[in-house]
Amino acid sequence: MPELPEVESARAVIERNGLRRRIVDVDDSDAFVCRPHAPGEIRHALLDSELVTAMRQGKSMWCQADPSAGPVTLGIHLGMSGKIVIADADGTEVDGGDYWEGGRRPGDYRWARFTLTFADGGRLMLVDPRRLGRVRLNPPVKLLGPDAQLITPAQFRAALSGSSAPVKARIMDQHRIAGIGNLLADEILWRARIHPARTVSGLTAPEQSRLLRASRDTIRAALRDGGVHTLTIIPRRRRGGTCPRDHTPMRTGRIDGRTSWWCPAEQLMPDGD
Repeated sequence: MPELPEVESARAVIERNGLRRRIVDVDDSDAFVCRPHAPGEIRHALLDSELVTAMRQGKSMWCQADPSAGPVTLGIHLGMSGKIVIADADGTEVDGGDYWEGGRRPGDYRWARFTLTFADGGRLMLVDPRRLGRVRLNPPVKLLGPDAQLITPAQFRAALSGSSAPVKARIMDQHRIAGIGNLLADEILWRARIHPARTVSGLTAPEQSRLLRASRDTIRAALRDGGVHTLTIIPRRRRGGTCPRDHTPMRTGRIDGRTSWWCPAEQLMPDGD
């Protein structure tokens, strides 16, 4: 699934080239991607409006639209393969997207699952080969925890409090901390030298502080370098992969139902955990 850095990149695309442009048509005909809305429902809500803001909290992204009948919130979830692409009237791509997924090339919009057409002929599209994205009105963003990029030390400690769950599961709980997915979590815990199966209640105060620093550093690096796939241990999460620090073979297992990788020499399970 896309994680905070990828969603922030998509949000920035909309902010750069999708705002303050009058919407003259909406293709919301894909009833699966636009569930639970019937075809035409999102179109009716957005027609003749403009997107005025592009916002993100964690892995969730939404835009405020300003139609004459009152404000509308448009939620866009990228899914595993979704990209926001903005094109000119002639189909030339202006911003967004990449071309590794499904062999897509610039100008190939066969996988556009949702499209806004602007008055100048330009388009904003959710291009999604695997059809795992989702577009909906008024998404429940109030249920999300603090954004992982902006979370304060006090909020972070509160998110970790009162639980015997594995630390990896806790930092991936979007109601507690919004934005950390499976790959980010493995990188954060590796940087913090904390085993993903450690119980939250077993973490010391210095370990919690180390975990927060690792979270901030990991997210900053992914945003700077182009996404989660650029992080240090992501290419090592495979059979034969070794820890970049000490070259110990990486170990894998399922923790709270998620495939996890860690360095068995540095990310230790203390007695009692």
